[in-house]
Amino acid sequence: MMEANELSVRARGGTELMLQALHARLDPELARQFQIIPSRVRSLAPDRKRILWLHDKPSIEEASFLEHADNRALFAGIVCVSHYQAALYQMIPRVPYAEMMVLQNAIEPFGPYRPRRSDRVRLIYHTTPDRGLAILVPVFEHLAMRHPDIELDVFSSFSIYDWTARDEPYRPLFERCRAHPRIRYHGAQPNAVVRSTLAECDVFAYPNIEPETSCIAAIEAMSAGCLTVCAAYGGLPETCANFARLYPFTENMHDHAQRFAGVLDAVIDTVRQRRAGDERLRMQQVEYFTRFYSWDQRIREWDAYLRGLL
Repeated sequence: MMEANELSVRARGGTELMLQALHARLDPELARQFQIIPSRVRSLAPDRKRILWLHDKPSIEEASFLEHADNRALFAGIVCVSHYQAALYQMIPRVPYAEMMVLQNAIEPFGPYRPRRSDRVRLIYHTTPDRGLAILVPVFEHLAMRHPDIELDVFSSFSIYDWTARDEPYRPLFERCRAHPRIRYHGAQPNAVVRSTLAECDVFAYPNIEPETSCIAAIEAMSAGCLTVCAAYGGLPETCANFARLYPFTENMHDHAQRFAGVLDAVIDTVRQRRAGDERLRMQQVEYFTRFYSWDQRIREWDAYLRGLL
């Protein structure tokens, strides 16, 4: 449990982006008094107050030590990224709610909603392939025969975590994307490239099979003005705050694909019409995500929390 605690300098996933963004905004004098440990404990600084910043679900390997009060006492605070995650840690390693604080994820907002004017309906998937790409690709292939105006951008690879070997089982799926005339497969790209594409897309198509504790991909997509189609699973209902087109999750992948396809089909029809009422709802969505998930808001919460611990 107490070894080196450094994230891979080449990893560019959500946890790494969050840690970089937090340190870039914290008062340096305040930051020097705390060691903020993202998810996995490998070493403890003896001269600073320690914050365990949980991003993952509780696991035997990484979270079972929290069952013991003596281990929890090593930290001045335990921060969760969602209320869903806090409930998991209270139920599984039995961390008392009194010892946890929920400070939700944050992003750099996209700014005011920009109505889409394209005669194409653009879909995007911008997370790792294990979280639902195997459902999305055949569903898109099916819907593409019904909707000649839809396109899909796929940003997906474990190389974002500097873990290219993990891509091997998904290479046939990547090739399937490359072979389709209306799918653009981009692999892993810097966050700035993904954000630029999000600002032009209509729908974040996310048949999620992972019970995520939160979802930065959804937060960015919805802040950019994309409609989000995803299963009501894990922390997604909380993250999306009733703006997403949710459908009931099922472990049966065939049934999941059918449910996802039905909702995505209807959303494509909705987007194509570009009705004024729907545009107003998307504007309200962007305003909400800009206000609630902005770093300007979250850094004030972090500042108050850390100063309270001093």
